[in-house]
Formats: sequence, structure tokens, C-alpha cells
Amino acid sequence: MKTFFIFLTFLTLFTGCSKKNAFYKFKMDKDQELSASSLQSTKIVSKDGEVKGVFSTIYLNEVYPETFNQEESFFIFFFSKEKKELYDQSKSTDTDLKVMLNSKLPIKIEELSQENKFSHLVDIKNDWNRYYIVTFEKADTINLVFEDANASSGVLKYKNEILLKSSKKRTKR
Repeated sequence: MKTFFIFLTFLTLFTGCSKKNAFYKFKMDKDQELSASSLQSTKIVSKDGEVKGVFSTIYLNEVYPETFNQEESFFIFFFSKEKKELYDQSKSTDTDLKVMLNSKLPIKIEELSQENKFSHLVDIKNDWNRYYIVTFEKADTINLVFEDANASSGVLKYKNEILLKSSKKRTKR
């Protein structure tokens, strides 16, 4: 009986040392890995300190540098307890949400459906998120500012890898 318990203890210990873990079936392609490293989020906090939503961005120039290299492009998705949209200069609607890059408004805002060509980059797909592609003029520094007139604003900073690579090439000459 004693040897049976010893054998059972060792069997339990060795079966716990399996090579499989919680991430065994968790596989990402290159685009998803790049988007996970580029993903930044900030809370939308009311003046009373209550969390009113979440604002998240992926810098598409990092994920798809071959496609997005003429302007600064972001895949933006956010949730807000109150129904809101991003401020767009080309539309006459008045909203409370603004996104600016280095204090400049976007040159193009495109609202996307829940299922879109970038939805594979994030596993957050639901009916209450709003999805956008937001494009700005080319910039040296990337400080993306999200402002809500009734809540806090957030600053998301990205490194412009394309400009960093080109400046390194110039200094090597």
C-alpha cells in the first residue's frame, strides 16, 4: 500500500510536468503579433472619476509598413457608455470625441463594421465597440491624443519606426 501511494505521488508529479501549458493552442500570425505589440489603450474617465469607456488603437504603419507608409494610419476601436462618434471635419455632426495627432485633426476618418479587414488583429469583437480607420498627415513624432469634452483625455505615444530606420541609415553614411 505504501509503494502504491509513492507511485501515485510520482505519477501525479510527472504528469504535471507536461510540455503543454495554457498557451499550447494559442497561435498568432505575424500581423497579430505586431498588432499586439502596437496595441495601446486608455480609459475614458469622467470628471467624477467614473470609468465611462475604453479607447484602443493599433498603429497600422507598424503592422503593415508596405501598405501604410504615405500617412500615419491607425485602427481605432472604442467603447463608451454613451453613444458617441469620432469628430469628423467632413461631416456636420457635433460630437464630443476628438482624435488628434500632434494637435492636428485627421485628414480622413472611415467608420468600419464589426467584421472588417482589420478585425483579425484583435480578438475584441462585440456590438458595443465602434471601429474606425483614422489617417493623419505624415509626422516625425506620434503623439495620438484622444479627447472627450465630458471626460478625461489620453495620450498614446508611438515610435515612428520607419523614420527611425531612415535616420539610422543617414547617420551611417
